[in-house]
This record gives sequence, structure tokens and C-alpha cells, in this order.
Amino acid sequence: MKKPVIIQSDNTLLLEVDNPGFETARDAVSRFAELEKSPEHVHTYRVTPLSLWNAASMGLTLGDIISSLEEHSRYAVPELVLNTVEEQFRRYGVLKLVKSETGLRLTSKDALILREITAQRTVQPFLEERVDDNTVAVKPHLRGHVKQALIKLGFPVEDLAGYENGDPCEIVLREESRQGKKFEVRDYQKSAIDSFYRGGGLEGGSGVIVLPCGAGKTIVGIGVMSLLHTETLILLTNTVALRQWREELLDKTFVTEDMIGEYSGEKKEIRPITIATYNIMTYRKKKGEDFVHFNLFMSKNWGLIIYDEVHLLPAPVFRMTAEIQSKRRLGLTATLIREDGMETDVFSLIGPKKFDMPWKILEKSAWIAEALCTEVRIELPEALRAHYAVAGDREKFRIASENHGKIDIVAKILDRHRGCNILIIGQYIDQLKEIASRFKYRIITGSTPIALREELYSKFKSGEISTLVVSKVANFSVDLPDANVAIQVSGTFGSRQEEAQRLGRILRPKSGENRAYFYTIVSSNSVEEKFAHNRQLFLTEQGYTYVIQNEEMFDNACR
Repeated sequence: MKKPVIIQSDNTLLLEVDNPGFETARDAVSRFAELEKSPEHVHTYRVTPLSLWNAASMGLTLGDIISSLEEHSRYAVPELVLNTVEEQFRRYGVLKLVKSETGLRLTSKDALILREITAQRTVQPFLEERVDDNTVAVKPHLRGHVKQALIKLGFPVEDLAGYENGDPCEIVLREESRQGKKFEVRDYQKSAIDSFYRGGGLEGGSGVIVLPCGAGKTIVGIGVMSLLHTETLILLTNTVALRQWREELLDKTFVTEDMIGEYSGEKKEIRPITIATYNIMTYRKKKGEDFVHFNLFMSKNWGLIIYDEVHLLPAPVFRMTAEIQSKRRLGLTATLIREDGMETDVFSLIGPKKFDMPWKILEKSAWIAEALCTEVRIELPEALRAHYAVAGDREKFRIASENHGKIDIVAKILDRHRGCNILIIGQYIDQLKEIASRFKYRIITGSTPIALREELYSKFKSGEISTLVVSKVANFSVDLPDANVAIQVSGTFGSRQEEAQRLGRILRPKSGENRAYFYTIVSSNSVEEKFAHNRQLFLTEQGYTYVIQNEEMFDNACR
């Protein structure tokens, strides 16, 4: 049998989808390579410096990677690839940040590399005097800045300088939730917590945990808090998510209501456990002025800062995080993909990837729902084709996204899934309002007051309403456990992380048939079709297959 992988000297790996060994090879190479393209028959992965450094941080060895390449490669692995893998992999840990009695030190066993590094103008502002051939002093308050500068030079720093303990805060997990249900941390959640904590040693305390939506990232965060017993700042995407975290803390631990503060547009409470939104952290009265609420980072002696949906970190929060490297930092996300390419800043400032659980493994164990993904392609109507032909690229995307024919497909999906709990998700508000108006559904957008959002989400959870129309405000950190059908009518260009987050809205495990249905409606032969292909990349890497149907095929399937 021919092996499924062809390795090319430009560090790309071509995986044959129809090969019997495809799934095993995919699971092996995805630990240290990134998926770039996923057409029907051949998927393209690329080995990058960052993918190798993350693999090293999770405990993979160089031998593990090379043996995976050799085991699955149809031909001999090109020598150039082996050399590149070895060189980049070994760079992780060549430079270490350590703390001595006299301050912060950058060290390396390779004196020549350290000399090369210290000669770089981009690094020099963060350094002090050379201590010896293998050691140079670092300005203590610029610990994050030097890590950022060095990773841009291709040298990820292993930070072993340790952390401040922070003020104590007793956080104990319950064995039975406040709602009276048995509560225990799942095995994979324990593994994630232990991977971050590392026994309390210097190797732990900063890093990112990657788990699919619905797999309990909040529980991982709470589990870390229960090990550290320290005052904690938790940063989230929105106020609804903030209050869900608060309820989880009260339900799963013995912390009391007066220990938890909300820091949002509505309240400004600072307590031993303070939960804030990214929006409030990046608020300023005028462009160019200081960020009004950044003092929250310094207002207490935090021992831990948790960044939920860490892949969305705004640039100003990155900048502030560079200043607080002495705090333990936990990032939580379903995907580390950033469309702006700032994954290296997550790596250097929050920490490397510590744990990553493939979605399909959790699906097989019934910890998340089985998801069936369908892309329905419809034609642009004749009335729009002339306008589309002469429009600019952004306008083309909007014309294709708001294709009025999509609403008829929505009607057919709604009919197919009568009695289900359905989310209709989109990017363009006018389109969503039209759908809500036609089918008489409630709608949630960015302008919907927080109290009304919470009321509608609550009614959806209780079953009082079975269908919601939602804008991108529902992409992140919204817990709707009974949603089992999502209909995506438009999205943010080729955003892979948005696709992952939207599928994640329906992945929480279900009673009975543990299955969810994810539909994407796309205008065929348009830029939207091209972007849809890119959006699906991350989920393809996780093992999901999109069934692609045209309108006629979909109609036949509905009969």
C-alpha cells in the first residue's frame, strides 16, 4: 500500500485524502504542522517554526517528529526538510530567561548565539550589561518586550524566570454543584490543567490550552484557579460571557458572591476574583489618549490572569501583557488561529501551547456532539450578476453574502429540522433583520441591550423559544447547550476561527441523539465561495468533512 504523505523540500506535506492511512497520518502530522489547503483529494500542510516550537512546548521530541515523517512519507524525506525541522525545533530553549539573586538574566549554552543576539538593534534596548559569555542582564520590567523581539528574530525564549504568587484567595472545587448535580473534572480537563500547572514549577504558569467549544474550557480555568489559590483577573469577550463565568464559579466552587467582581460597561467592581471584558480594557475617550481602565491590571496583586478566547486578544492588551510577565497567564481558546498573523505574540506574551485535544477524539468519547457539516451553494440571481461583475472586491463579497435566495434555503432547513433548537447566524444586520421578520423570530445583534440578550438566551435554554437569529456577537463564549442546528448565512470573509467558533455553538453534548447539524449557505461562482473554502480549513484539519450540495441536490435531499 502506498503511504499517504508526500513531503516536499519547501516544507509542505501533501496528504492523500483517499488513502487508507490518511486519518492516522493526519493525526500525526497535525501535531507539528499547519493545514494550508484542503480541497477534495489532497490536503496541504506546512511545517513552520511556530508549529515546531509549539510541538516542543507540548513535550514532543525531535525523534517523535522525524519518525512521524518517515513513517508516513511515500518517498524518502528530503534532507533539506530534516535539516530545517532539526534547526527550528532545537531553537526552542536555546535562549532561557532565568531569575538570579541580582536580577533577570538571558542565558544560553551557545555563547556565539548570545553574542549574535545581543548585537541586534531590536534587542539592545531591553538588555543591560553582559554578565559572562553565556549570560546577559535583562531590564526586569521589559521581560515581555525582549521575548517579543527575540521571537521575531526566530529565537523563542523559554521563560523560567518564575512568577509572583499574588495575594491568596481560597478556591475549592465542589463535588456536587450548587444545582445539586455531581461534579467532577473530566480526565482530559485534568490533563490540560496539569499541563499548564506542571506541579507548580517554573516550566508551568504561562501558556495556552486549546479545546473545542463545549469541551469545558471554563472548567479548566477554574481547575487552575483551584490549584493556585490566588486572586485572579479573568478577561472575556463580552458581558454575557462574563456572567456565565460568574455563574460557573458559584456553581462549581465554594467561592461566595461577594468574592466575585464584575468590571464591565455597567459595573466597576474589583474583588479577589474580578471578571472584565476586553472592550472595557481597551476603552479610551479619544483616539490617542490613554486607556482609561488599564490600571485594572495593576490594581491588585493578581496571581493569575486568564485570557478567554485568547486568539482574539486586542493589540492594546498584548502591549499591557508585555508589562506583566511576572503574573501567571492562562490562555483558553478553541483555535490559536489569528487572521492577522499575530500567533507569535500569543506564544511569547501569554505562553506556548501546553495542551491541544483533537475535536474528533472528544466526539468519539461523546464529550462533544457529532457534527454533520453541509455547504449549500446557490446561484446569484440574474438581477445581481451585472452589479456583481463590475463591483469592487469588498462589494462583491457583500453582494454574494446577502444573496436573497439564501432565505429560501433557510426556510427549507427550518422545515427539515422542525422541533430542533436552531441558531441562524450572519454577518450583515439587514440580512438578519429580514430573516427575523419573515419567520417571526427574535434577533440579537450588537445593539441589543445586555439585559435583553440574557433574557433571550435564557428563554432559548429553557425551550420557551426554539430559534434565534444572531449576529457575530454570538460567536464567542455564549453557552447554549441545547442548540443542535446552526445555519450560517454570511460570515467575516475567510475567517477560520469564526467558522470554528460558530460550529462550536452547537457542539455541547446532547441527551439522546448526540448529533448537531451545521449549514453554510454560499453563493456559487463568487468570492464568497472562495472565502468559504478558506473558512473551513481549521475544521477540516480537525477531521470534519463538508458535504457540498447545489440547490437541486439539497432540494432532493429534503424530500
